[in-house]
Amino acid sequence: MMLKQERAEFIINRLETLYPNTPVPLNNNNNFELLVAVLLSAQCTDERVNKVTPSLFAIANNPFEMQKVDIDSIYNIIRPCGLAPQKSKAISNLSKILVEKFNGEVPDDMYELEKLPGVGHKTAGVVVSQCFGHPAFPVDTHIHRLAQRWGLTKGKNVKVTEKDLKKIFPSEKWNKLHLQIIFYGREFCSAWGCDGTVCEICKTCYPNRLKPFITKKS
Repeated sequence: MMLKQERAEFIINRLETLYPNTPVPLNNNNNFELLVAVLLSAQCTDERVNKVTPSLFAIANNPFEMQKVDIDSIYNIIRPCGLAPQKSKAISNLSKILVEKFNGEVPDDMYELEKLPGVGHKTAGVVVSQCFGHPAFPVDTHIHRLAQRWGLTKGKNVKVTEKDLKKIFPSEKWNKLHLQIIFYGREFCSAWGCDGTVCEICKTCYPNRLKPFITKKS
């Protein structure tokens, strides 16, 4: 059986071969648009977010304009994304805060981002990594599932998994690897398409695994 570091090296090399380019899957034209798009992607597919945001950003694609849009108008546009009441209020309120506190700019600091309404740790991590190039390893439930299947963590939640992945992989790889794992999971190792015994990486890391792998959750 491969050691954890051997699995990590194989995963990096295979993902780099499969996904040498890692475009951000959420369409955006500036940092504010990406921040809002990532906020909307919570419990929603990127595909659906990309269908909704053009209408929203046509009205306002910066916090100066967005703060003027009434919450009901935001809600009516983003309703297909789910959790629309909370998300519409968050978009409105964070826009006001960005204008009042940051002169309309999205901060490049995890701590400041996480204080914004509707912005959690994962969202902040995506923003600092993709907008500013700061090393971050945002972990969602999908990355959490794959990291467990590949024997990279035994964590029962995304917080522990993030710490484990940061220990295994060099920081200069984090931003790209985060996206590469997402791409691979969608294409080859989804929740229903692979049970830990089907895809290439699962079979290579654990060739003797015969039973479906059960993801640990908190």
